[in-house]
Amino acid sequence: MKKLFAEFLGTYALVFACTGAPVINQQFHGVITLVGMAIVCGLIVMSMIYTFGDISGAHMNPAVSIAFTVAGRFPLKQLAPYIASQFAGGLMASLTLHLMFPASEFLGGNMPSGPDLQSFAMEVILTFFLMLVIISVASGSKEQGMFAGLAIGSMVALEVMFAGPVSGGSMNPVRSLSPAIVSGHMEHSWIYLVAPIAGAALAIPVFKILKHER
Repeated sequence: MKKLFAEFLGTYALVFACTGAPVINQQFHGVITLVGMAIVCGLIVMSMIYTFGDISGAHMNPAVSIAFTVAGRFPLKQLAPYIASQFAGGLMASLTLHLMFPASEFLGGNMPSGPDLQSFAMEVILTFFLMLVIISVASGSKEQGMFAGLAIGSMVALEVMFAGPVSGGSMNPVRSLSPAIVSGHMEHSWIYLVAPIAGAALAIPVFKILKHER
């Protein structure tokens, strides 16, 4: 239960910050900017990893939990409870933002700016490289693991910064689906559900090839 509660809290904080930033940016006439939103996402991910990493692993992302399960580094029996906790935290964060900013139409949800396939490909590639970073620092030396939060948070900030105008830079089904469900705008939700899971799963065989693992 401690692990599940940690996943709930970590995902709540992630979704609250990463979707709250665009909501506030819109309400206050672009004061945060794209760069600011990217920094917010990177910092909240880094902070939550250092806060909850030793309790639950600080996945905060169903795509990451699924990829760790595919890699054989996370027990299958814990996968469903982890995902449920993550979605509960994300939905609670979106409900909180809805109560605070009822005029926000999309609640910071992701929307493709171009063709769906373009955003789908972008999200697959983004999550692929993010998962490579995550599993590399999670599987490295103790010294390397101490910098896990910094490495993962920096990668999130980098990807949101350059991919935000295209797909929103989600890399996380909960980050996109939570505001979509609460706001009722689920037109493109399949992209942000399928692409991150596919990208994260694809990173596992590549990592094993690079590390010469069976």
